[in-house]
Amino acid sequence: MPCGALAESAPYVTTPDKISAGDTAWMLTSTVLVLLMTIPGLALFYAGMVRKKNVLSTLLQSFAVCCLVTALWVAVGYSLAFTPGSPWVGGFDDLFLNNMVFDRIQGTVSVSHIAPTIPESVFVMFQLTFAIITPALITGAFAERMKFSAMMVFMALWSLLVYAPVAHWVWEPAGWLAAMGAQDFAGGTVVHINAGVAGLVCAFMLGKRHNYGREPFFPNNLGLTLIGASLLWVGWFGFNAGSAVAADGRAGLAMLVTQVAAAMGAMTWMLVEWINRGRVSLLGACSGAVAGLVAITPASGFVQVSGAYVIGMAAGICCYWGATGLKRMLGADDSLDVFGIHGIGGIVGALLTGVFSVKELAGAPASLTVQAIGVVATLAYSGLVTLVILFVVDKLFGLRVDVEHEQVGLDLSQHGEQIP
Repeated sequence: MPCGALAESAPYVTTPDKISAGDTAWMLTSTVLVLLMTIPGLALFYAGMVRKKNVLSTLLQSFAVCCLVTALWVAVGYSLAFTPGSPWVGGFDDLFLNNMVFDRIQGTVSVSHIAPTIPESVFVMFQLTFAIITPALITGAFAERMKFSAMMVFMALWSLLVYAPVAHWVWEPAGWLAAMGAQDFAGGTVVHINAGVAGLVCAFMLGKRHNYGREPFFPNNLGLTLIGASLLWVGWFGFNAGSAVAADGRAGLAMLVTQVAAAMGAMTWMLVEWINRGRVSLLGACSGAVAGLVAITPASGFVQVSGAYVIGMAAGICCYWGATGLKRMLGADDSLDVFGIHGIGGIVGALLTGVFSVKELAGAPASLTVQAIGVVATLAYSGLVTLVILFVVDKLFGLRVDVEHEQVGLDLSQHGEQIP
């Protein structure tokens, strides 16, 4: 979310003439674009990379997370993230959005203090799409081996105990990282580092897939992955340009630098892949584009085009290493490289925001030290709380399907369905 002084410190009621039709139209559009990123974008991106026997379960995970988080966000998540409380988490004053107002007779409408030119309902919905995609990203780390029931319980607890507090830290003006001046325009810390480290912890806790490293696990349909990556790329304009919460010059700049960074991430990954392996792959090109999109996310409203070139190239190099060399060093079966791309890309983007952020665009100077504090705090908090949640869920329900069910595939063993 953009930096800058705010006239109000909590959501408040105003009159419709204070609402901008242009801003509202753009934010409605952005909300649809960001929702498109999860269903069907991320669902297809992940489904193409797993084995055929796990395609339906992978698709269902993204779809089910969308439904689950919607119910939780409206009930309590929004209140925890975007109402003033403590520096660590919001309050319970807005449970079930009980303070949200739209009254045509009285001529009143509530707005968020963070986005005063659009109805609060639009802001709630826009932020909901971020709350949906963040836990959905994690599913790629434990693909092909987690019980569906355990996944649902884990995601419910994670969205409330991890996502909502971290969003409050960074995007609510009362949050402790926001007060320090941390800059995260659209979610490099809140979304990508948060999901990336959680995914890594999941990979360690669940262990490696049966026969991982002893037999090849070929993607079933990289055409689906390309379609999913393309939907992610298009949807990312809502993700980044929408985070301006206005139809203005900052939104336009965010859109432009997002395109540049995605293209540079893809080209850099392809170049590194060609140097190392003598060939360029479709999966590599898609991964590089996503890496560039991830890394530009925290910086998108704060940097010039020149910064986007560097951030995209850095993402292509660092995330390639994250998905190959670092993955081997860690020894975790992060099935679809959630940490290698989202975790590493988020770290690269958050730190380089501290380098390339322009005061005149951001409204305040960036500090590399503060950016690093945000990175470390998110890694530590998300990693630790994710570990605790997984431990509890494992004791109560068991996290992992048994070997026989894993060999049959989750589509049939967990859901009684399969692709012919």
